[in-house]
Amino acid sequence: MKIIGVTGGIGSGKTTIINYIKSKGFTVYIADNAGKNVMQKPEIIKQVNELFNHQVLLPTGLLDRSKIASLVFNDTILLQKLNNIVHPAVGLDFEEFLKENVSQKIIFKETAVLFESDLYHDCFATILITAPIEERINRVVKRDGIAREQVLNRIKNQLSDEEKAKLATYVVENVDILTAFKSIDDIIDKILIN
Repeated sequence: MKIIGVTGGIGSGKTTIINYIKSKGFTVYIADNAGKNVMQKPEIIKQVNELFNHQVLLPTGLLDRSKIASLVFNDTILLQKLNNIVHPAVGLDFEEFLKENVSQKIIFKETAVLFESDLYHDCFATILITAPIEERINRVVKRDGIAREQVLNRIKNQLSDEEKAKLATYVVENVDILTAFKSIDDIIDKILIN
């Protein structure tokens, strides 16, 4: 089985690319979705709530993810502590996903922190989705309805595309979607041959 890591900074359009890969019939694991599911498990809720001094629970007993996001985006130490709780749980979830899909020759794994968390070492190949910074900012402002400054803060908390590109096997610039899809097709052809 070949694990192909797919990543990209906020607003790069990696969700669009992942949906395209799925439409081609490939099995895809989306770490962000897994992270949301993991954060609903009682043991994770307990640990995260304790980390935030019991201030991030909703009346439903679930975690207030938007409050958590606002607290960690300006506090890299707190973000790291949160990641130390959530990432290992997502890692275990991915191992279960692999067992459930053991017959697949290729699994695409989408994760925003592929390079930041050294997960790329476990991949046969990696694909970095990029886009010009202004394009990324405009996409996120439009999509999430947040201020430009908030998007810039999130971008600053991620490795730059230049740093990621040094580690990536393939880089796909996602400006013209049809060109990006063609690049993905070419990459998949190369992976299938190897």
